[in-house]
Amino acid sequence: MDNPRKLVDLEQLRSIIADLRSGGRRVVFTNGCFDIIHPGHILHLQQARQEGDVLVVALNSDGSARRLKGPDRPFFSQTERATVLAALEPVDYIVIFDTLRVTDVIEAVQPDVYVKGGGYTLETLAPEERQALERCGAQIVILPEIGSFSTTGVIERVRSNSGG
Repeated sequence: MDNPRKLVDLEQLRSIIADLRSGGRRVVFTNGCFDIIHPGHILHLQQARQEGDVLVVALNSDGSARRLKGPDRPFFSQTERATVLAALEPVDYIVIFDTLRVTDVIEAVQPDVYVKGGGYTLETLAPEERQALERCGAQIVILPEIGSFSTTGVIERVRSNSGG
């Protein structure tokens, strides 16, 4: 990984967040599989970063991505996906999680702002995640849809163009 300081474990992240908070920094949090980075991901991360001072990205592990997306995913390992995310300027820290829901990470980070992409509404957020966000007082920001970007859509376009 080119920028290993960005990839941290949950204990390191707790300590980092405590230091940031003592300096009055506003912590923004988002999460996802980020399997094949596309323009929608980039715009999402750029907009998320604008919501505060520090952007923390929780990245689904290979196992949790597989449980969410199916046996053929992810295409890239969690280390490879973390490497790509670490190279992106808006991303300050990355933590990998192995559960289906990011609730434990939310509870550890206690973000000031939680950002989700435009495919979600407050009603479609996982109830346990939304409750954890409400308990810590996080502002929930749902970004507007950015074009018709999705990893599944990218995969379908590649397969249809390759004859496969």
